[in-house]
Amino acid sequence: MPATHVINAEPYPVKFELAATALLVIDMQKDFLEPGGFGEMLGNDVSLLRKTIAPCQTALNAARSAGLTVIHTREGHRADLADAPPTKLSRGNLATGIGDDGPMGRILIRGEPGHDIIAELAPAEGEPVIDKPGKGAFYETDLDLILKNKTIRTLIVCGVTTEVCVHTTVREANDRGYECIVLEDCVGSYFPEFQRIGIEMIKAQGGIFGWVADSKKFVEALQS
Repeated sequence: MPATHVINAEPYPVKFELAATALLVIDMQKDFLEPGGFGEMLGNDVSLLRKTIAPCQTALNAARSAGLTVIHTREGHRADLADAPPTKLSRGNLATGIGDDGPMGRILIRGEPGHDIIAELAPAEGEPVIDKPGKGAFYETDLDLILKNKTIRTLIVCGVTTEVCVHTTVREANDRGYECIVLEDCVGSYFPEFQRIGIEMIKAQGGIFGWVADSKKFVEALQS
């Protein structure tokens, strides 16, 4: 029998098997987290997202040491914007938006400096990086195929932002039959109220979308 671990999560403890579990790190990109990036250009306080970096490093190091599958995602588009719906490009009436020149190259364009993952959480060799054109990590990507090929059933979820790309991905995963454990200190929002409500929604009604724990409880579970 495969060894099982138990994480002391909410709304109740949950079991997971190492071989069937992946750490999913969502959109920890320079354009969202670094000063001068797209997030700050929109008037957001990026320090609220940067609080997640150290806990994410803790979770990432623990996952790698335990031999878990680690997968990273990045939101962004082709240089010709052929995969970007006109509605997404026009929304917000932004003076500088997706595809325009920004401080870190063209905003949310694959291959540009701002699109890349921050150095603190850079993917290791062999860790898949999913480039997604939408909010959810399953939409128009091969994430589901990769997870099925690796017989993954449980996702440990980190990343930004809680109420947008994290929530969308967790909801998509839930509908596909995956168990999601969201690490609260490893996900972040530009809006503290959205962070609080987003976390409460995941674990509400007996875990309608999944479970909530934190990086410390995750590490403890791996060491148990």
